[in-house]
Amino acid sequence: MRPGRPPVAVLAAMVASTPDQGGATSAALQWAIGLSRCGYEVVVVDPLERSEVPLAATRAASYLDAIDLPSGVSVALLRSSTGEVYGMDPAALDRALARAEVLLDVSGMAAPVESLADIPVRVYVDLDPLFNQVWHEADGIDMGFADHTAHVTVGLCVGGDGCAVPTCGIDWITSLPPVDVASWPVAGPASTGSLTTVGHWRSYGSAFHLGVRYGQRAHSVRRLLDLPALSALPVQAAMTVYPGDDEDRASLAESGWQLVDPADVAGDPASYRRFVRSSWAELSIAKAGYVDSRSGWTSDRSACYLASGRPVVALDTGFSAHLPTGEGLLAFDDAEGAAVAIEAILADEVGHRRAARQLAEDLFDAGPVVGRILDLVGGR
Repeated sequence: MRPGRPPVAVLAAMVASTPDQGGATSAALQWAIGLSRCGYEVVVVDPLERSEVPLAATRAASYLDAIDLPSGVSVALLRSSTGEVYGMDPAALDRALARAEVLLDVSGMAAPVESLADIPVRVYVDLDPLFNQVWHEADGIDMGFADHTAHVTVGLCVGGDGCAVPTCGIDWITSLPPVDVASWPVAGPASTGSLTTVGHWRSYGSAFHLGVRYGQRAHSVRRLLDLPALSALPVQAAMTVYPGDDEDRASLAESGWQLVDPADVAGDPASYRRFVRSSWAELSIAKAGYVDSRSGWTSDRSACYLASGRPVVALDTGFSAHLPTGEGLLAFDDAEGAAVAIEAILADEVGHRRAARQLAEDLFDAGPVVGRILDLVGGR
């Protein structure tokens, strides 16, 4: 390594391979910024499936071109099956990977890229606690856990008493999701006057473990249908309810939920950012599996709201046993509890906005969050 040249860290994550998901792209880039703030040159590797379409002609490539990448971060879309690379010169990518000292592998995205297996410190980053572990242990799907030297989860309760998430024999390091508070400053007055929420109605099927069904966000929302009638403010949900769920769509409309198309309001990082920062507060609705397993799942979206000085009203997954709640971050278990939390914020909006930002600075800031992980796994 040349004197003064920074070490290389690789982040395997979805930045552009599934386009038009601004929140997911933003979340991945927060991890990259955290690595950069820890002194690394950062290369994001984003694998794509085999296709007849040349990589440069894909929607993923044009989506990547439109993203304003953070300083010190490069992104390479690649197809291992064909050797195609987009976003970086292939030779430069090979040189960077050869110098890499640490890999953060989000949800096993690194698996198709054989060269990443040679990186000395390889950290599996679990953003989907309960589901990843059940697929591995109960369903017999190899999630690649054994290919890593350390394992991190955003399920703050994983491995603790009362948490139903199987550990799979792994000593999980628990962590909050990072947000770069410097690039997410406090927002001005809310322009929507609404609680907002962003997420998939369904991401995949339910998981089953020890006779218990662990469901999706759809199942959580159904438990909260009465919330708009109880809330002093409107609730705006950026969720795509698919044609097979027309009955749910009708129930949401009848109950006063305002559905907006996430592709319109959060289809890229810039629009996602505007949507978050224009909100009055976040209504964070976790997947039923996160809640029922008491995983302690914490949301990367909530981190962005908090950094923006937007209070978060969050369905409790068990995180309240690990995080301060009541000011800026308010936990609830049912529609009535959410309505009470909303009234509390209305009674002191300035105080809750200030507390939200303070929580982001104290607990979620990308540099310290990622730095703590690196210290624990031997990455610096």
